[in-house]
Amino acid sequence: MSVPSLYTAIWSLVRTIPPGRVMTYGQIATLLGTPRAARAVGYAMFFCKDDSVPWQRVINAKGEISLGGHVDRPLLQRELLLAEGVEFTADGRIALKRHLWWPEHEETGT
Repeated sequence: MSVPSLYTAIWSLVRTIPPGRVMTYGQIATLLGTPRAARAVGYAMFFCKDDSVPWQRVINAKGEISLGGHVDRPLLQRELLLAEGVEFTADGRIALKRHLWWPEHEETGT
C-alpha cells in the first residue's frame, strides 16, 4: 500500500512536537496548508505504524483524546501523555493553555 504524500507531511510535522506538548488535528491540517483536512490527520495517526511518530501528542480541538476506532489506544495515549507530564482536567481534557504547541511560537519566542 502506498502512503499518501499528505500522510508523510503529517507524520513529519508530528515528529517535531516536543514531549509534554500537544497539537490538534486541525492545527496540523492548517499548518500544512489544508485547513479542512483535520479528519485526514486523524486517519494518518490511525494508520501510522512508525514508532518515530509520537501519535499520542495529537488530540482533538476540545483537548480530548479521540477514540479513533481502537479499543485500548485511548487509554494508552493518556498513559503516554501523563508520562510526558501532560496534565488533564477533572473532566478528562488536556490543559490546552499549558500544553498546546505552535511551532512558530517556539522559534520566535512569542
